[in-house]
Amino acid sequence: MRTIVVTGGATGIGRATAARFRADGDDVVITGRRADVLAKAADELGARGVVCDATDPAQVEHLLEELPERIDVLVNNAGGNTDFGRPDGDLAQLKANWLANLEANLISAVLVTTALAPRLTTAVVHLGSIAGGRGPGSYGASKAALALWNADVAAGLGPRGVTSNVVAPGFTADTEFFQGRLTGERREKLLQATLTKREGQVEDIAGTIHFLASPAARHLTGQVLHVNGGAFVTR
Repeated sequence: MRTIVVTGGATGIGRATAARFRADGDDVVITGRRADVLAKAADELGARGVVCDATDPAQVEHLLEELPERIDVLVNNAGGNTDFGRPDGDLAQLKANWLANLEANLISAVLVTTALAPRLTTAVVHLGSIAGGRGPGSYGASKAALALWNADVAAGLGPRGVTSNVVAPGFTADTEFFQGRLTGERREKLLQATLTKREGQVEDIAGTIHFLASPAARHLTGQVLHVNGGAFVTR
């Protein structure tokens, strides 16, 4: 039995990922900021929930106290586009908005990975985004930075046989990403941008993460895997 840690594991892609590992009989720990949502998800998944804001060093240190000395797989799923619902304004507000996305999507992964690194045995998977390859603004920049930093993590952990990769979803249905702001017109545009003409599902992303933690992916590290139905193609 392996121990898997999934940050932001109570909803959306994080929850689907936790469920995929639980189907293997793995011991899964999910984290999140909302105690009630986390407790409900943990109970339904048969996982263990630990309340933790991954951007808060003190809470990440507390998380360490709740985890075993061996962690097989870490999935840095916590994050999102913090621009939704934040006001525009002067330069001070602009700075605050950019720092919020960097904290949510980059610093959170840096803190949790650094804290857990000595205990890791197999793989780290970070949740990137199609926006990291072509997206505008602070969210895209934060995901691009995550992808670049991943190369550094892969180099540091590689000699121990631990891989580090980024899974970068495109539009994925059944998540809280758009926070209720996704219009039918925008949804159709995102669908038509794919080559497969289907919406991404949380299970698509969870399946890729599961593969990266499997024996079949032991020689795959330092990479960004785009899972977007061809909405963004790489060469």
